[in-house]
Amino acid sequence: MRFLTIEQEGIETAAVLDGARNVVTVQAINEKMDKAWPTDLFELLQSESFERFKNWWDKLPKQEQESLAIEEKYNVGPLYRRPRKIWGIGLNYVDHASDLEEQAPQKEPASFMKPDTTIIGHEGLICIPTQSERTTGEAELGIVIGQTCKDVPEEEADQVIAGYTTVIDMTAEDILKQNPRYLTRSKSFDTFFSFGPELITPEEIEDVRKLNVTTVINGRSHRTNEVNNMTFDPDYLVSFHSKVMTLLPGDIISTGTPGAVVIRDGDVIECQIDGFTTLRNSVKDLKDNEKG
Repeated sequence: MRFLTIEQEGIETAAVLDGARNVVTVQAINEKMDKAWPTDLFELLQSESFERFKNWWDKLPKQEQESLAIEEKYNVGPLYRRPRKIWGIGLNYVDHASDLEEQAPQKEPASFMKPDTTIIGHEGLICIPTQSERTTGEAELGIVIGQTCKDVPEEEADQVIAGYTTVIDMTAEDILKQNPRYLTRSKSFDTFFSFGPELITPEEIEDVRKLNVTTVINGRSHRTNEVNNMTFDPDYLVSFHSKVMTLLPGDIISTGTPGAVVIRDGDVIECQIDGFTTLRNSVKDLKDNEKG
């Protein structure tokens, strides 16, 4: 299944895509089918609601699914705005480590955390802060956790994953290069984490390791790599971080980028992953706009 969050008249609501990729809001489902599913995607992910909803939807005849599709105009927002945790993984592809003249970690993932105030969605505006002269954008595959879990064996990690999504992560690279201890600050400016527009459940993906992830700048492919070339693959990352702290439904693990690209005022950056709707954001440099 494919989920998204749409915005209509200032209100954000969870929605699904039917087989014809028509948008069906959970609100419409509740009203027309006399149901009471959570209309916020983050809330839908909680408890057993998500699996029960998927099972119910799969059993609904295609004709009924299509009859629920909305025709009104809408904008696409981030999947949700208040996850409990966002984990980022640095230098998870060897090629990206060489971009920064660093050695890729081999024993354990180079993990960091980001606040939810960094979140924007598809077509949202990335703002380069006044403190940075060199900010980069990085396309990544995101993992969304679907169950409360702790100490998950790697071979069972797929059982706690709700789905995958596209991510664009930002870094104030010049701040980071001043001192590696500045990692949190360099990653945590407002608008520095875009994710969505779709959450795709695991059964929709034949083999997540065969997916190609591409950072695109102004319509030009900057760097592509296959998930299979990660030092630490998605299942390992879920298992590893579940041994650090309890993972909760809606937690996000952004798995690292095949290549970061410097972003400037007026640029358009995209995350393209095989089979996923492209995530796209424009860039505004707050320094340039101060001068103007």
